[in-house]
Amino acid sequence: MNESILVIDDDPTFNAVLVRALERRGHVALGETDAAAAVARAGEARPDRIVLDLNLAGASGLSLIPQLLSLMPDCRIVVLTGYASIATAVDAIKLGAVQYLAKPVEVDAILTAFGDGDDDDGREGDAVISNEPLSVDRLEWEHIQRVLREHDGNISATARALKMHRRTLQRKLAKRPVRS
Repeated sequence: MNESILVIDDDPTFNAVLVRALERRGHVALGETDAAAAVARAGEARPDRIVLDLNLAGASGLSLIPQLLSLMPDCRIVVLTGYASIATAVDAIKLGAVQYLAKPVEVDAILTAFGDGDDDDGREGDAVISNEPLSVDRLEWEHIQRVLREHDGNISATARALKMHRRTLQRKLAKRPVRS
């Protein structure tokens, strides 16, 4: 029997579609769109695996990782985000997530991140590492994300640290990150 998976994502449509896709692959899948309800549900259902959105209605999904792991220390957590950055990826892994994936992502990639999508030789899928340097725009995005994290998400403090007008920083943060 396949392991149970809890999907925590505040987008009800994405949540429902992912739950159905996991169920079609034989998993027991549950979905929650609210952080507090998700922690309560995790405590009741004790899922083996969790798919966690980084942004839950404006709050960081990263704050849920320690709570979820304290309830279920053996649970494997994969973090999904539409706004990937190196800083949040490092934070997610440090907090105990097993993988960090950028949306859009296919169900098979999520299952591979958990270790379900083994290759024919028995090894898990290897990450592809590019020899190409990051673009200047991507480097800027990564730097902003790192400084923002250092200032606990405080936009004004981050803008001061970057010697940038707060509104300029807000405009940059409102855009999707550039591709690597």
